[in-house]
Order: sequence, then C-alpha cells, then structure tokens
Amino acid sequence: MSRTTKAGICMDHSFARIMEFSTLPMVIKTIQSKFTQEEKRLSLAISENFMHKKKLLHQTEYFKQLAEIIKKYEEVIIFGQTNAKFELLDVLVTNHLFDNIRIDLIMTDYLSESQQNSFVRTHFLKN
Repeated sequence: MSRTTKAGICMDHSFARIMEFSTLPMVIKTIQSKFTQEEKRLSLAISENFMHKKKLLHQTEYFKQLAEIIKKYEEVIIFGQTNAKFELLDVLVTNHLFDNIRIDLIMTDYLSESQQNSFVRTHFLKN
C-alpha cells in the first residue's frame, strides 16, 4: 500500500477538516480550536485584553496541531471562507520543515462535506 502524500484542509479559525487524497475512500480527520464561545464569554467577563490573549494562545495551539499534520504530506491544499488559511501559512513559512511541501491556498465559498471531498479530488487530479 502506498503512502498518501496529498491532503486537503478546509478550515476556518476554529475548525479544520483534513481529507487525505487517495484512490481509496478519503480518510477524514477533524481538529477543533479549544477557544469556544463559552470560553470567549467567560474570558471577556474578566477583561477584553485577557480574552484576546486567551484567543491567541488557543489559536497558536490550533495552528501547531495543523502544522504537525501538514508535515506528513508532500502536497497540501488549504481552502475555506476565512483568512485563517493565510494566517496559518504565515506561521508555516517561518519553519524550514515546510520548505519542501507544496502548499496551495484557495479562497472558497461555503462547501458541504461532499463538495469539499470533490474539491480536493478535482484539485489533485488536475495537478
């Protein structure tokens, strides 16, 4: 069995859906930021500054989790509606471990899970 070397990631600031591209049915994983609306409400009750620090801490951890997954692939497409993918790329380009990984970023509208799967398949079959 050959190793999967390509993956698609549909993400925003709080949730990422990772789809491994292969000829077999896609293997799908999810990652969720620990910064929830409840945590935002509680930390905002303390102070706005505290809430922003807490959000940044959780976002950093969320991006680290995604980076660990991306390291396993040779080619990755990151897509979604928000600018989170660009923020993640800013983190990745500072680390030389990602120099040999092809990372494509594409802004998309909302896509259902089946549309995300089709988007990833189409992208990698064309490239």
